[in-house]
Amino acid sequence: MKIRKLLKKKFIILFATTFSGLFLNNFAEATVLNNSYKEVIDHVWQIVYRDFLDSSGKFQKSNWINLRKEVLSKTYSDSNEAYDAIRNMLSNLDDSYTRFLEPKEFNQMRIDTSGELTGVGIQIVKDKESDDLIIISPIEGTPAFDAGIKARDKILSIDDISTEGMNIEEAVKLIRGERGTKVKLEILRGSVSFFKILSREKIEIKSVSSKINKTKNGFLIGYVRIKQFNANASKETRDAIKDLETNKVAGYVLDLRSNPGGLLESSIDISRHFINKGVIVSTVSKDGLKETKRGNGQALTKKPLVVLVNEGSASASEIVSGAIKDNKRGKLVGKKTFGKGLVQSMRTLVDGSGLTVTVAKYLTPNGTDINKSGIIPDIEVKMNINPILQREIGTRKDKQYRAGEKELINIIKRENLISEFKPDTTNLNAFLKINKKDTLFSLN
Repeated sequence: MKIRKLLKKKFIILFATTFSGLFLNNFAEATVLNNSYKEVIDHVWQIVYRDFLDSSGKFQKSNWINLRKEVLSKTYSDSNEAYDAIRNMLSNLDDSYTRFLEPKEFNQMRIDTSGELTGVGIQIVKDKESDDLIIISPIEGTPAFDAGIKARDKILSIDDISTEGMNIEEAVKLIRGERGTKVKLEILRGSVSFFKILSREKIEIKSVSSKINKTKNGFLIGYVRIKQFNANASKETRDAIKDLETNKVAGYVLDLRSNPGGLLESSIDISRHFINKGVIVSTVSKDGLKETKRGNGQALTKKPLVVLVNEGSASASEIVSGAIKDNKRGKLVGKKTFGKGLVQSMRTLVDGSGLTVTVAKYLTPNGTDINKSGIIPDIEVKMNINPILQREIGTRKDKQYRAGEKELINIIKRENLISEFKPDTTNLNAFLKINKKDTLFSLN
């Protein structure tokens, strides 16, 4: 029972959040180590030993125990040596999401999840098989997004320094810098490589934008775009839906394209805005303990819903889209999602540095583990061949939006027909009031 209570406290984040002062059973041993740098190393070791969920199946506790003896037998003259030892230790886990952050990096990540970003606006992951640095997704409104950086682009070099063998922390150090300075990235997209020079900026990102689109046949569509699941996203989404409900929209297009994820609790809250009852997501720890989150009966709208997704929809985006798809609450339109089904807890270490450690995997309501496989949309639609302007996203010039709007109109029409048909009367005309493109089978 104590374990379950502890897990409930831990499973409140996806990818990044803060945990302060989490001490382990044998942490007292770490505090009396002769070398203070070893204290940080041992703190990392303890967290991994107790909480790490191995998605690769390669983690052996016996090897991890032997590794502790090895790293603590050495002497470290400064923090750089200790931090390098930690990174080398973590490289044995075969998990690109479990990583160490120096104090400045750790503080920046906490700022990032609060809704303020510094840098060029990308999140990266290291592919263990190819050893490539891969962009999960650029965040809309940032220099990377405006420069046309895309999900799954590979970074070959940073300011002419090859990324071969480079870890994420080293890459982040090179990419980030003072506001107004520039960084040159060499990008590989498919078989073509090219350079992009980006300005580093400090940007306060509004997570959610919304508007009303009027269709050709007069329907009012509520368009809601969520760019990142940070601490403000749930409230901003709630405010947007309430405003759109006041304007009596007929249905919603929820745009999660190129949304790299964020906080787990944010994704659950936003799912509850649309899903009244039913399972939203289940998290499973390394010990097989399962915690299930459900709708709380307080959905803000029951109106028809279509969700737009693409290759850059990752993590928290996949929780929301998976919940909507499996609960048959709406239809997914676009391209297969990124495939990040792992939950990270962010821990504060004894010297102010931090550790993001994979502590669980999540399953969609139907029990699907989407890690690396992604979520396949109900209607697969490619994006425009020729890039569109940022202001054209979520308009009829946006091919995926156009397809989503078309599907939403079909759903609205079907629901209107069902509500108009009265089986205890001869109201056959209402039942047959269908556009030429529709058939009776579409009512099933």
